[in-house]
Amino acid sequence: MTATRVDADVIRRLPKAVLHDHLDGGLRPATVVELAAAVGHALPTTDPDELAAWYFEAANSGDLVRYIATFEHTLAVMQTREGLLRTAEEYVLDLAADGVVYGEVRYAPELMLNGGLTLAEVVETVQEGLGAGMAKAAAAGTPVRVGTLLCGMRMFDSTRETADLAVAFRDAGVVGFDIAGAEDGFPPADHLDAFEHLRRESVPFTIHAGEAHGLPSVHQALQVCGAQRIGHGVRITDDIVDGKLGRLAGWVRDRRVALEMCPTSNLQTGAATSIAEHPITELKDLGFRVTLNTDNRLVSGTTMTREMSLLVEQAGWTTEDLRTVTVNAVKSAFIPFGERRALIEDVVLPGYEAALCSSPRT
Repeated sequence: MTATRVDADVIRRLPKAVLHDHLDGGLRPATVVELAAAVGHALPTTDPDELAAWYFEAANSGDLVRYIATFEHTLAVMQTREGLLRTAEEYVLDLAADGVVYGEVRYAPELMLNGGLTLAEVVETVQEGLGAGMAKAAAAGTPVRVGTLLCGMRMFDSTRETADLAVAFRDAGVVGFDIAGAEDGFPPADHLDAFEHLRRESVPFTIHAGEAHGLPSVHQALQVCGAQRIGHGVRITDDIVDGKLGRLAGWVRDRRVALEMCPTSNLQTGAATSIAEHPITELKDLGFRVTLNTDNRLVSGTTMTREMSLLVEQAGWTTEDLRTVTVNAVKSAFIPFGERRALIEDVVLPGYEAALCSSPRT
């Protein structure tokens, strides 16, 4: 097949799927300003454009811990029912505007309890907001399906309680589980009880691994904890020398373990050096099941359209490459097989076929 390059306008129209996106990292700057004023929280600036620039600059430290620290202000406005409803609804509408047809949003309920809500009330409120967003997106002719991943924080001891929440709400929009937070020094095996519980209850989960810490983190996530996907996973390249895969890298590729890769975010945290040399391209070419994601749209100043455009412009990706990672994402989604197949056959492939027929070939 002839390789097809596409411009940004075509990319914007392509159907997209995102598996790794944090709710508290993707708020609209104007919303943060308005909600902060309502709850009396002081921001670095009350100008939305300046706030967006502050987030992006503050996150470009090359350090995961400092990157995470930027979430102080978004979390401050997500402690009330009103704040959660608005941010969840806007989250869905922003995905729909970016051409996303399937998304999984993750957040840690335990970080949203300062306004008096219980853990269950946080989950119920977020689901209500997501539902409102999906209804509005469908009415506007841009339907998007959004599933929820509940996050335990790896530096705390309450991951089992969050896992219980995931089990309780798995028939109410929660499709899986994750652990997030500073990776180095907080190994996933510390939360083995939560993962064993999830496996017993048949709830799928992913684990942040191989970002700030190397192969031992990925090995623990997969072989000790039993993760079905890996969040980031860029350090799996440590087990690849001159195209030859080591045991762990071979396991990841052969078992089709999805890698939730986030190029711009990885540059900000120092997990990658450039878009052109980001491991996602090498891993794609080696046949790994890589997926493309935003991680935190506000903090990283990005969208799925931007992530795709950067790979096209700086790493030579084609429409076929973009289609591959989109299909990979839907195949690896934490929803039933029939729904995944329908999304691929009825939405993703027709959308890409239309793009292939209308865009210039090189």
